[in-house]
Amino acid sequence: MNITDKVIENHGLKKDEYKNIQKLLKRDPNFLELGIFSAMWNEHCSYKSSRKHLKKLPTKGKQVIQGPGENAGVVDIGDDDAIIFKIESHNHPSYIEPYQGAATGVGGILRDVFTMGARPIALLNSIHFGTPAHPKTKSLLNGVVSGIGGYGNCIGIPTVAGETKFSETYNENILVNAMAVGHAKKNKIFYSKAKGVNKAVVYVGSKTGRDGIHGASMASAEFDESSEEKKPTVQVGDPFTEKLLLEACLELMKDESIIAIQDMGAAGLTSSSVEMASKGSLGIELDLEKVPCREENMTPYEMMLSESQERMLIILEDNKEEYARKIFKKWDLDFVVIGKTTDTKNLVLKFNDEIKGEIPIEALSSKAPVYDRKWIRKKLPKKEIDIKKLKKISLEEGLIKILSSPNYSNKDWVTSQYDQMVMCDTLLKSGSDAAIIRIHNKDKAIAVSVDSSANYCNSHPITGGKQIVCENWRNLISVGAKPLAITNCLNFGNPENEKIMGEFAECLEGIKEACEYLNYPVVSGNVSFYNGTNKKNIFPTPVIGGVGLINNLNTYLSHHLKEEKNNLILIGKTFGHLGQSCFLKENYSISEGRPPEVNLLNEKNNGETVLNLINKNLIRSAHDVSSGGLITSLSEMAMSAKLGLKISKPRKLRNPTEYFFGEDQSRYILEVKNENLDKVQKYLKNNNIFYEIIGSTQKKYFEIEGEMKLDINDLCKINNQWYNNY
Repeated sequence: MNITDKVIENHGLKKDEYKNIQKLLKRDPNFLELGIFSAMWNEHCSYKSSRKHLKKLPTKGKQVIQGPGENAGVVDIGDDDAIIFKIESHNHPSYIEPYQGAATGVGGILRDVFTMGARPIALLNSIHFGTPAHPKTKSLLNGVVSGIGGYGNCIGIPTVAGETKFSETYNENILVNAMAVGHAKKNKIFYSKAKGVNKAVVYVGSKTGRDGIHGASMASAEFDESSEEKKPTVQVGDPFTEKLLLEACLELMKDESIIAIQDMGAAGLTSSSVEMASKGSLGIELDLEKVPCREENMTPYEMMLSESQERMLIILEDNKEEYARKIFKKWDLDFVVIGKTTDTKNLVLKFNDEIKGEIPIEALSSKAPVYDRKWIRKKLPKKEIDIKKLKKISLEEGLIKILSSPNYSNKDWVTSQYDQMVMCDTLLKSGSDAAIIRIHNKDKAIAVSVDSSANYCNSHPITGGKQIVCENWRNLISVGAKPLAITNCLNFGNPENEKIMGEFAECLEGIKEACEYLNYPVVSGNVSFYNGTNKKNIFPTPVIGGVGLINNLNTYLSHHLKEEKNNLILIGKTFGHLGQSCFLKENYSISEGRPPEVNLLNEKNNGETVLNLINKNLIRSAHDVSSGGLITSLSEMAMSAKLGLKISKPRKLRNPTEYFFGEDQSRYILEVKNENLDKVQKYLKNNNIFYEIIGSTQKKYFEIEGEMKLDINDLCKINNQWYNNY
């Protein structure tokens, strides 16, 4: 095929990028080589617009075994145990084909984890949709939830936590972010760095089809009216085959056979082979006629760019082929030696004894474009919200409006479609601040949570970036876990737009600052740009997935209230900040003002103090205060246990609306028994923690002195009604 300007454009390459390819090759590329450059130089694989900023993130710590750069991040949890985890996006495919897009997103992130030697123990997700009234939302929601549940349930991994949100900013570009967490032994972690020359390169798993071709390139482009035509680029998943692949790989990993292993994810065979060779400073030669294909007459171009699922590439030690072949044959999977490592530092592609392509590995990896795109800063909004000018509504009216809204309604309709208890190690499932998964047969567990806050990030990206890290930190603290590390999925619009690039750069500044201060490093992640349609970009939506450690199963907590007549303590100062609040959005359709200030000193001090109180067994339940403010968090604690609350008026005369709905940060609600109250107060004072005793638990009613009195059963009905009626 002649390579015209249109062909270059269709491959997602700029004219100057094509000229750079010509310089690197010292000739024109052929069509196969053009496709490979297209795959490796797109935003999804090369991080060409984000790499400069990602380098600023803190990635190291005593607990970190492996940071960014591998299939997933790895942290040490003691006793020779390691946790391997990562989050990735599958936004574009899920918008085009919601079931398969979401399902293969789950399959892909699972492979990232078990390719490193971990048995997956938990799945999480962060899914964002347009407004419920939008004509596409219902089918997209149903398809995505079914896809997540269908894949995870079939493969037998519990989906334990997540978030489902709705906003007009996602009307034409939904977000589907999937996170996987696995457990491995520290001495049995596998990497993707190729080593040695003339080592066998082995293809294992499913056969290659034409599904997913140019999937990575599609994920690096904005949508328009023709997005429906891109359905052929959506992969098709088979969870039952993935289960076989998982077990076969883990069985082979018990031996010393594997030099390197890499899943075939975005850009398929191209990215897996190039990444392995690049990390090992080697070359790789593939005989493409040996690739197992499920469709007839597949070309080298199609084989190299297919994103068919459930496939791995393995480099084996000498004389291990037959041993490995028997394992994969037992699990009824393809096992074919399709090539070898070389010392040429080139990717050489043969088909029927003819060389069809030859590219220097560094041209596809280290010499891929890196852009320092122009960006502009976003000023902190000056406008503050004066609620005195708004129509006055009661605390009861405001709370009911929030609890009956799509974003704050009970999400059981979603989570009930996920098997949360399979494997029998789920101690605390979705609906809490964080889920808790026991390390099998041990007296310790991990806590996991995912969080995002697009409205804060849109208003002021630096503050929003800090806040979402802190929110995730608080969620782990609230269940009694010591936060260890995060993975992030950075969902943004078009990076060629200076405003969007500014949102990205500043969000990362905020994330960096918070992670450094809290000793909460970033060990893995994903960047998803070009989330928009017809030049309309989504709000900046960084998603943070956090992992924490619970060393003693006797100390973990939930936010469920435990019994009557216990004290309720509010940790942290309440200033009544309503800018960008859920209260204004749900009651007045106002999305204005600046986000609440994030004080990292208070965040760290308050969090560590609360964690110490939990470890001393002085707390009965705990919950962080976030979106919706104090009154919403109290409601969640009450509804989860069907217990009531009696809350006093604030000691200092304040506007009740600001006090109860304000979204000030660094705050927790603690339930404390009378016998422990003096000990808790003394500890808080000794650690210079601001606190207020705000009330107590009681039967049946959520009562705020002089303001409202609601039956908890009625509150639960209100909280359930939106999903039941949708």
